[in-house]
Amino acid sequence: MDLSQDLLDRLLAESLRARDLAHAPYSRYRVGVALLDEQGLIHVGANMENASYPQGWCAEPSALTAMVMAGGKQAKAVLVTGPGPDIITPCGGCRQKLREFSVPDELVIIAGDPGGIRQRWTLAELLPHSFGPDHLKF
Repeated sequence: MDLSQDLLDRLLAESLRARDLAHAPYSRYRVGVALLDEQGLIHVGANMENASYPQGWCAEPSALTAMVMAGGKQAKAVLVTGPGPDIITPCGGCRQKLREFSVPDELVIIAGDPGGIRQRWTLAELLPHSFGPDHLKF
């Protein structure tokens, strides 16, 4: 997917805004996501920790839920931001969740931080040979 510089700037700003709203009192590792859907709408999410550690959730499912609730069906680009300077990508579970709502060769995953955009991949590069909804069609 060809993303204009203006759109990349908007995705980065929204992801950083979401990151600032993360609830991460235990790890203090805030993550934000801005997700572009097939309608051209941007949905945001942040990680939400919980004192009962397994009960928290990552930023990506928050953004996917916002997308679905707004009528979106397919993620086209995801920009994930952490505190930097290390590049972060969606965890394995989030990669699988993104797989549910995307075409792996088409979904662009972009890593950023307060310093800007750092790197990009397709979901297929981050989750090769994935299992998805098409495997369940009989």
